[in-house]
Amino acid sequence: MFMDVQSEGRAPPMKWGWRYVAWAGLPLLAGLLLARYAGPAAPEAVARATVADGGSWARHLSSPLGLFLLQLLVLLLVAKGAGALLKRVGQPAVIGEMAAGLMMGPLVLGSLLPQLHGALFPALSLGPLGLLSQLGVLMFLLVAGAELDLAALRGRRRFAFTVSHAGIAVPFVLGVALAIWLYPQHGPQGVGFTSFALFVGISMSITAFPVLLRILADRGITHTPLGQTAIACAALGDATAWCLLALIVAAAQAGGWLPASLNLLGVVAFVVLMLGLVRPWFARQQVVAGREGRWLLGILLLSLASALVTEMLGIHALFGAFAAGVAVSSNAPLRALLMARVEPFAVTLLLPLFFAMTGLRMRADALHAGDIVLCLVVIAVATAGKLLGTFSAARSTGLPAREAWRLGALMNTRGLMELIVLNLGYELGLLGDRLFAVLVIMALVTTAMTGPLLNLIERRRT
Repeated sequence: MFMDVQSEGRAPPMKWGWRYVAWAGLPLLAGLLLARYAGPAAPEAVARATVADGGSWARHLSSPLGLFLLQLLVLLLVAKGAGALLKRVGQPAVIGEMAAGLMMGPLVLGSLLPQLHGALFPALSLGPLGLLSQLGVLMFLLVAGAELDLAALRGRRRFAFTVSHAGIAVPFVLGVALAIWLYPQHGPQGVGFTSFALFVGISMSITAFPVLLRILADRGITHTPLGQTAIACAALGDATAWCLLALIVAAAQAGGWLPASLNLLGVVAFVVLMLGLVRPWFARQQVVAGREGRWLLGILLLSLASALVTEMLGIHALFGAFAAGVAVSSNAPLRALLMARVEPFAVTLLLPLFFAMTGLRMRADALHAGDIVLCLVVIAVATAGKLLGTFSAARSTGLPAREAWRLGALMNTRGLMELIVLNLGYELGLLGDRLFAVLVIMALVTTAMTGPLLNLIERRRT
């Protein structure tokens, strides 16, 4: 025990202030003086350069870490600001974040302020930014898969199968038919019509399950019959659409029928393993209090391993993360753990980077003046396919017309899932610059129109 008291027979101890000066201040000062004056003098040119560079804050800002931190700060501020603005006008915040990502790219910022855009997003800096954004999407799809509570489909399976698959099949057919018109001008060189048409068809069929959940929560209808029906249809439709997309990507990546067949067999075997063995295993596990950290680490390792497996199978790492989430969804405590620990970090910090990378991938000359008509046609086909497919199937099961239209409007929500699919197609070379930009705009518009379309249907009397 330390005491500033005089001990018997000893000199009074030194005061604490003097102790600090004697044992810390003086040695530190001596070291600084030795470093400054004791060594040989540096050459004059080197000394001038050191003084000039050391005083420049721009040099530190242009370093890889400094530039990355600046990019992250700017993207988060713009994305969250746009999200808050859109939320004030009754739209989901994710729409504002998606739009902000496009505004920061060459199409808007690069056209209006090219020098600022070039200084803030030089080409060499996009590699690390893109990899981090992909990690964010992996974590988001892990949580999205965990949110697919397939057990909640009990009692609604027949209805959900019919309506969700009709909501996929009708826009898929319309998308393939639209691809016949699009392919001559927008089919990338070296991509066959079959791969192009299948991808355009599936891009019209996606429903954004996580965004749908937030729209239902914002409107207070999550636990209503319509809300539960929409959740069941979107959950099953999302799982089906991602399986179809995995098969299409596996076939498109292969160089012939034999490699394509092997890729498809690998995908099927992986899905059977995850749903037949891993998912039931998770369902039997008991989560003991105090060991949540171990479970979280195990799930993250599983998602990364699954992503690596699907990447090696020739589809994409995203499918593996999604499949790992679906496997975990059978255990409610683990599902809640992921939503509490992983989702906030992925949604708050990493997904704005993904939105930004979507915008940065667009070229400044991607859209032409005549592409307005193309945008309108694509939006009309995508919306008509979802509305008509869902409405017709729902009416055939006995659902009232007004509820069937409302369900169709909810299924037309595409959001983030559509952007993930479109970025995947762009990476694989299945989409050109112009069509990629048009489909991104379609994803934004169809998501933004969900709320107004629901309001319009609810005001009408049937």
